[in-house]
Amino acid sequence: MEQAIVDAGKYIGAGMACLGMGGAGVGLGSLFGNYLAGAIRNPSAADGQFGRLIFGFAVTEALGIFSLLIALLLIFAV
Repeated sequence: MEQAIVDAGKYIGAGMACLGMGGAGVGLGSLFGNYLAGAIRNPSAADGQFGRLIFGFAVTEALGIFSLLIALLLIFAV
């Protein structure tokens, strides 16, 4: 019985950690949507902002990968 409670807590914690992946998806959609809107308004400035777009993509995606890592650690290592 105690092991079932521990397993349930582990899976609940892993599911909560996966919420970070959803947040990363929302963040990426917002990031690229705003870049596209700005590029349509001012196409000459789009090339200058592309490096910042890629940096923002990398940071946002890293947070999603970290949340996946935490979820996998909770399921398989604890």
